[in-house]
Amino acid sequence: MIRYLSSLLALGACASALAAQPATVRLDYLHSGNALDEHYAMERVVIEPLPWPGNLSQTIDNTNRGNNLVEVVDAKTGKLLYSRGFSTVFAEWRSTEEAARINRGFQESVRFPKPEAPVKVRILKRDERNLFSVVWTADVNPDAMDVIRKQPLAPVKPIGIRVNGPSEDKVDLLIVGDGYTQADMKKFEAAARRLADHLFETSPFKERAKDFNVWAIALPTSESGVSRPSTGVHHASPIGARYDIFGSERYVLTTDNRALRELAQYAPYEFIEILVNNETYGGGGIFGQFSTAAADNDWANYLFVHEFGHHFAGLADEYYTSPVAYATGGERREPWEPNATALHDPANIKWKKFVKEGTPLPTPWPKEAYETASRAYQKERAALRANNRPESEMSALFTRDLKQSTALFSPDPQRHTVGAFEGANYEATGYYRPEMQCIMFDRSEQFCAVCADAITTIIDLYSRPAKQ
Repeated sequence: MIRYLSSLLALGACASALAAQPATVRLDYLHSGNALDEHYAMERVVIEPLPWPGNLSQTIDNTNRGNNLVEVVDAKTGKLLYSRGFSTVFAEWRSTEEAARINRGFQESVRFPKPEAPVKVRILKRDERNLFSVVWTADVNPDAMDVIRKQPLAPVKPIGIRVNGPSEDKVDLLIVGDGYTQADMKKFEAAARRLADHLFETSPFKERAKDFNVWAIALPTSESGVSRPSTGVHHASPIGARYDIFGSERYVLTTDNRALRELAQYAPYEFIEILVNNETYGGGGIFGQFSTAAADNDWANYLFVHEFGHHFAGLADEYYTSPVAYATGGERREPWEPNATALHDPANIKWKKFVKEGTPLPTPWPKEAYETASRAYQKERAALRANNRPESEMSALFTRDLKQSTALFSPDPQRHTVGAFEGANYEATGYYRPEMQCIMFDRSEQFCAVCADAITTIIDLYSRPAKQ
């Protein structure tokens, strides 16, 4: 009871602090197409129940991250009022084999502080030059008659997990539960607290913990767990998170954007991590959208932080020996992600400030030995899943794999060097990562220096120092 009251007081204090902030506008739209074509269509404009949670002194995003960029500009003057980089589920889907055969549509949303006059909302996309160009524009009048201004009462109240100050001064992370019954609510809260604690034990989040607020919310469902179609398991869950996205058994996402946004809108948030009530290893992360993690898995700590790295900072996967759902190969363009490079210009590598003079680029590492061990590991991993073995056996395999990799890397003179290590971005050749090991490469416990710096940049974008 005391914890519940303290959560209500924290939320009340936050809402009071936000009273001076403008309203939050959400533009819901449909993004459809196939591998070669895409289209956008406006669905609706919503005024969310809570005021804008963000820092109004930092409304323009100059980080150059994401496959897309949203810009909100004054309709009369053309002045840029707000921008943010992001990526989409659609962009991942269109790189799959299915996208070459059929059309599909995905729900998407962009949110921004309510302007004082009509605006144009522009969606930009990276072109072949890796530059953003406008692909869709929508006229939005936040005072128009068809704007949805009244929302139902909150179906559940958010819980304050960590509340360090007014939302406009902090990064607001919302942990959303899916697949939890009413009887599972205490379990969900405990998982949210445990995993948030681990996040803030990991640098650079550890050093910047006071710059975050963390909230938790879950809408009870009738049965525990989420769907895992490849094993014949199907559950109705409030936001529709499930395994087997795009045919990858470990990939967990929701494609029900409306359900997610209609629940999340009752808490202050800029970032969302979804906890699914399952023990099977799995997760996912989309930059600027959300990330997911299986809360009951033995590797939940790693999953939570790794997937949040994708969602929060746009970090690329640095591993390359695991099968993925997307089509890879082709031209090695310079990735926009801060922790991967095609190394077209070694003298001006994007993380040059971290590279010590004299470091060889590319940087040698025991790649052949690692790949030999990894092939055997992946074969064993596939067999465990194919035979539906207990999750404990998969966890033991992951533990053994990490120990073997660490033993291989430990004596190497380049182990803690920042350089350009070939093998990243799902490709064995042509892409390079900054360090030999990192949370984005394997299941180790630390971010490399480049990833840590990329995370810090986003923290700075969304927070502001406490007033002296």
